[in-house]
Parts: sequence; structure tokens; C-alpha cells
Amino acid sequence: MLTAARARAALRGRLARIPFRARLAAAFGGLFLLAGAGLLGLVVLLARRGITQRLDAIEVSGGDAQPGDGQSMSPTEPSPSAASTAPDAGVTVPSGDGIALRKVVLNAAQSVSDTAVQQIVLWSGIGLLIMTALSALLGWWLAGRALRPVAAVTDAARSISEQNLHERLRLTGPDDELHRLADTFDTMLDRLEKSFDSQRRFVANASHELRTPLSVQRALLEVGLADPLPPGLADVREDLLTSNRDAERLLSALLLLARSDRGLAETDPLEATDLAALARQTVGELRPSAEREGIELTLDVRPLELDGDPVLLRHLLTNLVRNAIQYNEPDGHVHVTITGRTLTVTNTGHPLADDQLARLFEPFQRLGQERTATEGHGLGLSIVRSIAAAHGATVTAEPGTPGGLTVRVDFLGDRWFRER
Repeated sequence: MLTAARARAALRGRLARIPFRARLAAAFGGLFLLAGAGLLGLVVLLARRGITQRLDAIEVSGGDAQPGDGQSMSPTEPSPSAASTAPDAGVTVPSGDGIALRKVVLNAAQSVSDTAVQQIVLWSGIGLLIMTALSALLGWWLAGRALRPVAAVTDAARSISEQNLHERLRLTGPDDELHRLADTFDTMLDRLEKSFDSQRRFVANASHELRTPLSVQRALLEVGLADPLPPGLADVREDLLTSNRDAERLLSALLLLARSDRGLAETDPLEATDLAALARQTVGELRPSAEREGIELTLDVRPLELDGDPVLLRHLLTNLVRNAIQYNEPDGHVHVTITGRTLTVTNTGHPLADDQLARLFEPFQRLGQERTATEGHGLGLSIVRSIAAAHGATVTAEPGTPGGLTVRVDFLGDRWFRER
């Protein structure tokens, strides 16, 4: 029992791996084969029955015929003019050999009927197989057309993210089950878009509202704890100011993340920006901090002009390079390159596991404590991904050899490039 149950479960598992379209086409072909086989069996049965009835009629008609019609006949010398006729069969046989000849005729007729039935079964079977294959192909085509809206829903579900929740299927056609499925999917996207917009507004508003009291707090600390201070309060003041600046940087990062998450609409004004010039400017600003940590910062860029938001693109570069400096090792290096439409930032550091790569771009992720700087809140690569998505770019990360990380940003959308 257990073995049979496992066999059935394995069979169901194998069947479940077959695409639904193939299963539907196979069902069409199987139904046609069953219907054709049933029709062929009925035709053969009726043909055999009709032939049998005809042969019985021939035998009865031959048995009722009387030899000679009053003429004298010899069994060994039959007269050619004296004959018995089987009227139903249309065959005239000599009366002296009537019984034997009737048997010959019946055997020949039976042989011909068997051969005819065999030929009917053979060629009808071949035709049935051909038509079954054609019906399966037709079923494959019909299934593809019928499942086209489902494929559209699947493709949309794969491509939809928090960056393009405004997209909709807007399926046209009759009001059937597939149309209602697409409408339900669009309604779900409406709810998700409202939820994400509400979350972004909350983050932006909360960050904005908190910046003012933090600024006031910093001013009070600077004024209220101005020099000269009693012994011991100077260190307290520096700790408070450091904590205040750290909170302000966190709020600024959250505001930047909320802004980039909104994306760039088709109507947003874009500026021609040279990404290579921004990279040189960013590397120049961060080089002193890299030198303090003993990090070698190198640059190899080619001109890359695109239409975008220069402020966001500068933050993208700043966060990439700063992250490469912070998550490094003593006497390490950071290399920034721009080739074609690809920006690459490579650094040295400790090896990263595959499961850690999947978490790199999540907010507030700081993988381990092996880094050269203690600043940061784990938002750098989240901001990079958000800004890149707003500019139609993709971000990928690969572990370096023997350690470190390579982050690549590919600008692919034609919207961001034009003839100069």
C-alpha cells in the first residue's frame, strides 16, 4: 500500500511538472482519439453485421433452389442449360454441384468481407492517428490563444515592483473569467500602490518633521554648552553633538530613499548629466576619508552622458564609493570604472556568502562588523538600488576574489539617452 501510494504521488508530481498548455493539448488529442476510436468500432460492428446478414440471405436463397425445374439431370454430367439460380446473390450455378459451389461462393464472400473489414480498420486507424495528431496541434494553438491573458497576467506579475506599481493590464475583450481575473489583478495593484504611497509619504513626512527638532536640539547644545565648560562636560557635549549629527544623517538618508522610491515620472524634467564628471567629483571629495583609513581610491572612467536627476545620480555615486570605503580592510583599495553604459565599483574586504548577497540591498543591513568605518545605517545600497531603478538601471552585486565586492550599475533604458 505504501509503495503504491508513493508511486501515485510520484506520478502526480511528474504530471504536475508538465505545462498546463501541453496538458490541455493532450486532453484535446485524447478526447478526439477516444471519440474516433468509438466511432470506428461502431462502424466496424455495423459493417460486420450487415455483411453477415447478406451472407445469410445468400445461403438461404441458394438452399431453396430446386435442380432442373422438371428436367432430368445427372450429377456427373450436368446440362449447361439446366441450372439453379440464387436470386438474392445474383449468381447462377449448375444444379448438380449447387451445394458445393454455394459453399465456395460463401467462403469467397466471407474472405472478401474479412479483408474489407481489415482494410477499413487499418486505413481508418491510420487516419484516426493522423487526425489525432492534428487535433492535438490545434488544441495546442487554441490553448495558447485561450491562455494569452493568463500569460499577460504572469508577465505583469513578474515585472511589477514597488517602482512601477502604476502599470495595469487593462485587458480588453468579452467579460469572461479571464477578463475578470485581469480586473481583479488591476484592483490588487491599485491597493498595493495606495499602500506603498502611504508608506512613502509617512517616511518622508516623519523624517521631515523630525529634522526641525533635531536642528533645534543641536543649536541648543552648541549654545547652552559653549566654552568655557566645567570639567567633564566637554566630552558630554561632543557625545551629544555626535549623536545629534548621526540622527540628522539618518533622517537625510530616509528622505533621500523616500524621494528616490517615488521614481521619476514621464513628466519630470531631466537634465543632461555626465556621469564620469560626477564620478571624478565624488572620488575627489571622498579621497581624504579613504586615505585616513589607508584605502587606495582609483578611478578609470569614460564619458557617459544621460538624462536624469543630477542630485540623485550624485547620491548614487557617493553611496557606492562610501560603502566601498567603509566595508573594506586596512591597506585595501576601491576602484571606480565607467565603460559604455556600465558603472562598476570594486573593493577589497572580507569574503561574502551567497545568502548575504541577497540581503545587501535591503534597508538597515550591515553585514558583520568587519569594516574600516563605524558610520552608516545600512541604507547606502538601498538608496543606490532605488535611484538606479528610478533611472531605468539595474544593480547587481558579485563577490570578489578572494574577498570584497563588485557592484555594477547598468543604464539600459533608451529614455535616458539621446543624441548629443
